[in-house]
Amino acid sequence: MKWSIPLLAVLVCTLHLHAASPQAPAAAKPDRQVAITIDDLPAAAANFMTGTAITDMTAKLLGTLRDQKVPAVGFVNEKKLYKQGEVDDRIKALRMWLDYGFELGNHTYSHASLNQVGLKAWQDDVIQGENVIRLLLAEHHMKLRYFRHPYLDTGRDLQTRRQAEAFLVERGYRIAPVTLDAWDWMYAPVYDDAKKRGDLKLQDELVKSYLEYSDSVFAYAEQLAQRIVGYEPKQIILLHGNQLEADHIGELLDVNHQTAAGTVDRYSDNIRRQYGTNNMAEWVLTRTQAGEWLNVRLLPDSDPSLPVIKKRLDPAVDRAVKSSQRALEALPADPAVIRSRIDALR
Repeated sequence: MKWSIPLLAVLVCTLHLHAASPQAPAAAKPDRQVAITIDDLPAAAANFMTGTAITDMTAKLLGTLRDQKVPAVGFVNEKKLYKQGEVDDRIKALRMWLDYGFELGNHTYSHASLNQVGLKAWQDDVIQGENVIRLLLAEHHMKLRYFRHPYLDTGRDLQTRRQAEAFLVERGYRIAPVTLDAWDWMYAPVYDDAKKRGDLKLQDELVKSYLEYSDSVFAYAEQLAQRIVGYEPKQIILLHGNQLEADHIGELLDVNHQTAAGTVDRYSDNIRRQYGTNNMAEWVLTRTQAGEWLNVRLLPDSDPSLPVIKKRLDPAVDRAVKSSQRALEALPADPAVIRSRIDALR
């Protein structure tokens, strides 16, 4: 089945999450909905995969979404297309997204951070990342409409943010925000390593952990929203094009009892109207003492207050180090797996 995508709306997946049974029969269940978005196409680990492996992974991922009637939007880094002898296969993987009835967006050419490369270089990277996507969308009588910031970095200062937003609007983009991140990007390289070595036990442990963590992320976000704004807004989840999702996204959907409805546009507008930002967590951070994390991220390196803020964050850093140590103790016999896990936590 191929979904039609109207001019100003993109279909998304709605996940009905686990909720406790209401005490009173008349209590209405919350309308819990989340848009599915998948980043780093044609594949997050494209630099370490063959073109054939990428197309196989893509077919498996999209086949599950299509069979369960779950729409999604994929965000592309076109630099990953250009590997000698494999360009056609990698472009084929992107074309499959459109052939299956989904939509593609721009994630910049090289996954460049606006916080790191500066506005002009970032703008060039955005434009360079449009070439193939626009051609593929035109083949399907579609237009390039969506953009997602790499690393969710939207600029170190307000002026840069405003200039970047104006640039994107001028080029016809809608920004796709994120409110939920189940960290599949952390699990994926460990899962890939376990699969490569044929370690079925570790694969099962990782999948179980990922599904449980994903469920807890949804529950936390719902409770946080209730405390902050008094109700549960529609969410947008960040996933990635990886083998973990290709093999198990159906289980992720089953865990959360998915159905299909809603639009990325409407969800995005709802989030920005409530929070004044693309990220609910960032909105909360700026209103709590934990906002110092955001200050470290946004302040220029030359700011004299930066060392003081970092010093106050030392206890949190210590907790992160201890978490890494516990991960190391969990699988002491497999240094490669543990290294990947610790690097991701960092």
